[in-house]
Amino acid sequence: MKRLAILALATAAAASLSALQPQSSPVTAFVNVTVLPMDRDAVLRDQTVVVRNGAIAEIGPAAKVTVPQSAERVDARGKFLMPALAEMHAHIPGGKAPDSAVERTLYLYVANGIGTIRGMLGDPRHLVYRERAAKGEVISPRIYTSGPSFNGNSAPTKETAVEMVEKQKAAGYDLLKIHPGVKRDVFDALDAKADELGIPFAGHVPLDVGLHRALEAKYRSIDHLDGYVEALSTTPMDSKMFGLNLVAQVDESKLPALVAATRKAGTWMVPTQSLLEHWLNEDDPNAMAKWPEMKHVPAEQLQKWIEQKTSMTSQASAEDRRKFLELRRRILKALFDGGVPIALGSDAPQTWNVPGFSAHRELKVMVTAGLTPFQALQSGTINVARYFGTDSSTGTVAKGKRADLVLLDANPLQDIGNSSRIAGVIVNGRWLSRATIDAALATTP
Repeated sequence: MKRLAILALATAAAASLSALQPQSSPVTAFVNVTVLPMDRDAVLRDQTVVVRNGAIAEIGPAAKVTVPQSAERVDARGKFLMPALAEMHAHIPGGKAPDSAVERTLYLYVANGIGTIRGMLGDPRHLVYRERAAKGEVISPRIYTSGPSFNGNSAPTKETAVEMVEKQKAAGYDLLKIHPGVKRDVFDALDAKADELGIPFAGHVPLDVGLHRALEAKYRSIDHLDGYVEALSTTPMDSKMFGLNLVAQVDESKLPALVAATRKAGTWMVPTQSLLEHWLNEDDPNAMAKWPEMKHVPAEQLQKWIEQKTSMTSQASAEDRRKFLELRRRILKALFDGGVPIALGSDAPQTWNVPGFSAHRELKVMVTAGLTPFQALQSGTINVARYFGTDSSTGTVAKGKRADLVLLDANPLQDIGNSSRIAGVIVNGRWLSRATIDAALATTP
């Protein structure tokens, strides 16, 4: 289902990309801007930030920083400059999708201020685009990518799992993606070989593996909060929809121990809470289909999403669905309060989650769960830099850092909804104004 959704969005977006092609990247200066550095909860007013050769060359009070004559000068008075965000559970079209569809999807991320993505359903083509993005040959976030997923079909035996690990390591993928269906003995073999070769794994927690074994194996990240509701359950039974059917029989007194074990394991969380909210909340799917970003989704796909939500909400009562979503929010907040690192991810493209746009909806859900806007924004900026070990060069606004930045019309620290009020984006030192972005997004299939 997920791959079909990705391909449908990609096919619909496969447009003429003449407006999207990389242009020269002259020196750019943001003048009289308010900077949100994101390594601290601070607001630096009346700054000038000069970008040259893909990096922040100068930053300081506007009265003291000289703007080079050759610079493209951006009058940013009243606007807010912060690091570009990351989407840590992203998808990129693969298989037979045309290059234009891949590039359109990557552009959708960039247009929404996403400067880094972690692809979680890999394809050999993504390795090529990872290199092209790094070289600035395509307008794209920085790409990290898993290989094709390990699941009950692709890795049915220990031998096939070990062979997959070896091949994906040799191919140069950044991580291994775990999907449901992997058996315990197969996972144990996968874990041992991955540790031997030094490649991390992340994603779902298969039911046969369970949360405790996943933490023992030191998953790099657990996505979707998978396994936590099941671990809180008091009655062994099959889990459906991340434990939706178990909501009436959880023992939340177990949660502190799970939080402590997660922190000890060093495992990150990529909650994708908005995905579950969109699937299971009481919002009218016909109204959701009118969200502004849905203009980037083909009508046939939207109709399928409407039908899917109707089907999913029929699987449990409104009360059980409400309790389930509230439980997941409490789990997320407990993990955060317990010192477990959180990274921003929404699972896009996926049902109701359009690339780039959905990351901002995920930020709102995080704040609803109890994080402050600053804490939520850190999950998509400096936290991601720490996850990848690139915090010396990314994740904050500071001299020498890579120039992946987003310019906003209003302060997201005051209202997290302002994170989507984008006046422009700069990726790899390339400035894209709001007008440039809108012109590119207006291209039609």
